[in-house]
Amino acid sequence: MSATDKVRVTDHPLVAAGLSVLRAKQTTPEIFRRYLQELSVFLFVEASRSWETKPVDIETPLASCAGAVLAKPIVLVPILRAGLGMLDGIQRVAPDAAIGHIGIYRDAETLRPVSYFERVPVNVAAAEVLLLDPMLATGNSACEASSILKAQGARSIQFLCVLASPPGIEQFHREHPDIPIVTAAIDPELDDHGYIVPGLGDAGDRYFGTG
Repeated sequence: MSATDKVRVTDHPLVAAGLSVLRAKQTTPEIFRRYLQELSVFLFVEASRSWETKPVDIETPLASCAGAVLAKPIVLVPILRAGLGMLDGIQRVAPDAAIGHIGIYRDAETLRPVSYFERVPVNVAAAEVLLLDPMLATGNSACEASSILKAQGARSIQFLCVLASPPGIEQFHREHPDIPIVTAAIDPELDDHGYIVPGLGDAGDRYFGTG
């Protein structure tokens, strides 16, 4: 896997415009939710670009034609709780996707991940698995969640995030060099609390209106 394949930044003017709305501190939770869901669809489209399909025969109202279906099922796994903000948008364009959940929180002092909930669909080994979390900051939560998915048998995993940091990318690919990252942007640094700068704040708090 080349460096380009490992990290794909979605290059689209609507993504750039939507990300600016998410970053703005005056954006209300209602608008934040809408734009996070919409940006997640763009990330999903980018992640699914190389998925294989199988031919099927289709009957339209007028004639027969050749069609296609995905060769593998889709499994979406948000990291609780912020990852839930990416789920609704993707489900609208992938309504047949199975949903798993991984609960991880970051210890405020050590910044290390602590897992408290794991529920993954049984077909994860045969599926295209998308791990969802808006922010790849230190990379610790994404690494822990990826290890959990692999332990459950997942073989084809991609990590989708709205923002990533160079330290997070480095840490993630140190532990999981086989998992591509699809993101809307890469911000330059982390602050002393492990937040992406300039970033967009705490995505979970802003999405759920708890900030």
